[in-house]
Amino acid sequence: MPIKSEPPVPRKPLDLLTPEEMGRADALAIAGGIPGDRLMEAAGRAVARAARRLVRPCRTLVLAGPGNNGGDGYVAARLLEQAGWPVAVAALAPPRPGSDAARAAMRWRGPVVPFTEAEAARCGLLVDAVFGAGLARPLEEAVARVIAAAPGPVLAVDVPSGLDGATGQPRGAVRAADATVTFFRLKPGHLLLPGRLLCGKVMLADIGLPASVLPAVGGRSWRNGPGLWTLPDPDPAAHKYTRGHVTILAGAGMTGAARLAAAGARRGGAGLVTLVAPDRATGDVIRAGEPGVIVTEAPVAELQADRRRQAWVVGPGLEPEPRYLNILHGLASAGRQVVADAGALAAATGEPARLRGAAVMTPHEGEFLRLFGPIGRDRPAAARRAAAATGAVVLLKGADTVIAAPDGRVAINDHAPAWLASGGTGDVLAGLIAALLAQGLPAFEAASAAAWLHGEAAWRSGPGLIAEDLPAHLNQAIEAARSYRV
Repeated sequence: MPIKSEPPVPRKPLDLLTPEEMGRADALAIAGGIPGDRLMEAAGRAVARAARRLVRPCRTLVLAGPGNNGGDGYVAARLLEQAGWPVAVAALAPPRPGSDAARAAMRWRGPVVPFTEAEAARCGLLVDAVFGAGLARPLEEAVARVIAAAPGPVLAVDVPSGLDGATGQPRGAVRAADATVTFFRLKPGHLLLPGRLLCGKVMLADIGLPASVLPAVGGRSWRNGPGLWTLPDPDPAAHKYTRGHVTILAGAGMTGAARLAAAGARRGGAGLVTLVAPDRATGDVIRAGEPGVIVTEAPVAELQADRRRQAWVVGPGLEPEPRYLNILHGLASAGRQVVADAGALAAATGEPARLRGAAVMTPHEGEFLRLFGPIGRDRPAAARRAAAATGAVVLLKGADTVIAAPDGRVAINDHAPAWLASGGTGDVLAGLIAALLAQGLPAFEAASAAAWLHGEAAWRSGPGLIAEDLPAHLNQAIEAARSYRV
């Protein structure tokens, strides 16, 4: 029996807001009649509650910046002191006069100490309320040294100071927090690497902002999980021809890749799966594998005329040859949905426009670099540009997989264990995406759902996973997704 491993439970809600979008949400709530003071009090209360969950009462130092992040820290300091904690505040700079943060600072009657490394070194808990997710400049070295001097746990407010909430990239030397408390909605930087690691345990707090502001905010990013998509329910009268037919091109040299894709497609719910071999010898090798897979050496042009073959996979185990791009274009012109992976992506190196017509493409970072150039600091932005340039949904694989649609929608998938990084698992993913396309899911939803199911199956398999283990756990992953309640 595999080792049982508990997957992380996706937090709800799924909406992600960039720092700019979060600022709009705050402004809309305040314009709608919710006082800023009330929001800050609720945020500070959430920080104090998080501190009590993190450690027992101890000498606590709150590092307060000049903005709203610092205001939250002043409120937390007051509430912790009222609960009997020994608390001091060290202010980097005073808040702007007349601001909500200034009023919160005026209510603090406890000790105020210098913003120094020596003071940080004396505390048992440091509350990092210096800068929030919207910091647009590098963190000053002097500030970073003070935060780094804390010998014990660090609780970050919104994000660890210096972390870009939109990209998850550090701006300077960011001290990793043991826990982070944030408000209303998570930000992309809480999920993207290295931000996810720098934030520690992330606690999302409701501070009274109404969800009704979201349409006006206009966010286009989500945390991937059930609720962002819904898996198709098989019709009780369904049969193998109505549940979708996935067709996969197989190469002569690496037949295992296509066979893994076929296993992903079959376990993903496709009614029929066909492997197209380039010659009889390759076909005979494949026929020695799973008996439920159809194997043929028929010409692709003949097979694509069959309208029941809705979804195709082009790439796993194929050589990077231009003829496969011609096949992809022919399939797309015939109205078929194509998942482009591996060899198909390599065949288009430096010329991503040649992949136009694909429904979904699944590059890992190296393939993305060769197709589109450097990813840079902002993975969602890079994936969005690639999707817009090709007209395909781009699933940028990695520990923080990003799924981007040509219309600008983005899902960030953090639901995958480290042991999923194993050869062949991407082939299973390509087949799984094709199975969901064949069952009627739109491309963005199919790619997002497949990424989550792929990770869920890996969690259920446990450490030591190899690609061949994944398909056997997809039925459990699908059941988990169907039973999940938003």
